[in-house]
Amino acid sequence: MTATETESPRARPAFRAQAPVVTAVALGGGAGAAARYAASLWWPAPAHGFPWAILWVNVTGCAVIGVFMVIITEVRTAHPLLRPFFGTGVLGGFTTFSTYAVDVHNLLDGGKAGTGLVYLAVTPLAALAAVWTAATATRRVLIGRQP
Repeated sequence: MTATETESPRARPAFRAQAPVVTAVALGGGAGAAARYAASLWWPAPAHGFPWAILWVNVTGCAVIGVFMVIITEVRTAHPLLRPFFGTGVLGGFTTFSTYAVDVHNLLDGGKAGTGLVYLAVTPLAALAAVWTAATATRRVLIGRQP
């Protein structure tokens, strides 16, 4: 028996159908990660200091996703690859909750428990507030809806 005889007839077409989506996410993720890295070079955090750049990257990225999702789901129809490229790829690569977790750990390990705990609480709260505020404002401006 050959490999092609044992493969499911649906396996290859499903992979081929998903290849453009995977490519879009990968390209967008690279662009988003490069932008985040540039932000961390532009505004580096001092050793055991408050990681302002990463906080603002996460908050900004969440605000942009709020605007973006309202536009592509409620205002107009987008190309099928725009959401995977920009929403998952660019903004997923730009925002970085893994770096946030490492920053919290480093602050706690570095004897800055108070700063680490503040950062631990502020980041998700600010990120959620940013996405909600941006989505609400976008609806009001572009759609004229009142919540």
